[in-house]
Amino acid sequence: MKRYTAILLALLMIVSMFTFASCGSANDTVENLEATYSQEYAGTTLNVFNWGEYISDGSEGSLDVNKAFENATGIKVNYSNYDSNEAMYAKMKSEAVSYDVVIPSDYMIERLINENMLQKIDMSKITNYKNISDEYKGLYFDENDEYSVPYSVGMVGLIYNTTMVDGTPDSWSIMWDGKYKDNILTFNNPRDAFAISQFLLGIDLNTTDKADWDKAADKLKEQNKVLQGKVMDQVFNKMQGGNAAIAPYYAGDFLTMQSINEDLAFVYPKEGTNIFVDSACIPANAKNYEAALMYINFLLEPEVALANAEYICYATPNMAVLNNEEYSLKDSEVLYPAEENKPKTQYFHDLDADIRSYYEKLWEDILRES
Repeated sequence: MKRYTAILLALLMIVSMFTFASCGSANDTVENLEATYSQEYAGTTLNVFNWGEYISDGSEGSLDVNKAFENATGIKVNYSNYDSNEAMYAKMKSEAVSYDVVIPSDYMIERLINENMLQKIDMSKITNYKNISDEYKGLYFDENDEYSVPYSVGMVGLIYNTTMVDGTPDSWSIMWDGKYKDNILTFNNPRDAFAISQFLLGIDLNTTDKADWDKAADKLKEQNKVLQGKVMDQVFNKMQGGNAAIAPYYAGDFLTMQSINEDLAFVYPKEGTNIFVDSACIPANAKNYEAALMYINFLLEPEVALANAEYICYATPNMAVLNNEEYSLKDSEVLYPAEENKPKTQYFHDLDADIRSYYEKLWEDILRES
């Protein structure tokens, strides 16, 4: 009897070992690939530059996208992060590092194209491009779909802690309310910070009138008196930990924060907000072009795109995800508001060098007075 028990226990241990092994490997393997990925560039390195917290990384049982790509192609992914379009641009402009894939926002893509910092993508090799919704093709920053492939979509809104804020705010003006002094955060990048002031003042986000930028800057200087600070990725710890009451940020990131702190809520202010599309691009000085094409195609795989959409909680431009009944966020009013609830939106555009230099100088003045 003991012998049979020992054999049974041994068999159970073997089964368990295989079970755990398969659970581990499932996080870095894509079972149903629509495209074919060769090992032709195995052993080479792909340098990817992306926003922080912006890809499914294997945590909490999610797919490890970069590892899965490595397993499918033998290509090593060297992955690094930035926290704003401007920080990404400065790093690319310095040419201190050569990147093969970057994922900027629309207006920055327009700037990179204008400055010859991107190269055209061989779309014949992006076979999964068929999964991209027509709504996100031919957009103003890349009208012929030559330099970019949509990755995610989002809007900026107002995050607030319901235990610290009275009622339901509906305006950007709450970010100037002295009642919440030292409990208000704002963006630590000029375009997003200026946009809030511009919406509140009824100024076009892409104005070329310097007087408009002066008015928006004066409003931001007023705001300095009530701010706790200017943040980017630090907003997660601040809002999740209940260390601030109010912060503007991207809708997808709100869902991540709310999953940790249920006291957080979100609104699109009545004055309007910025809408953006982040897209994968290949820099002009990329050293591993063919591997970059494979990586971008891999990001559009239904299983990969679903994992990313679930993990980063941004709206997806990928129809294979939107049509997947397993996509848990498809009915999210934050990501996909009903037509009657959609806020007024405006895209950022790349502005000419003179205006850009002007508002950047104003931003430096605002920071000095913080």
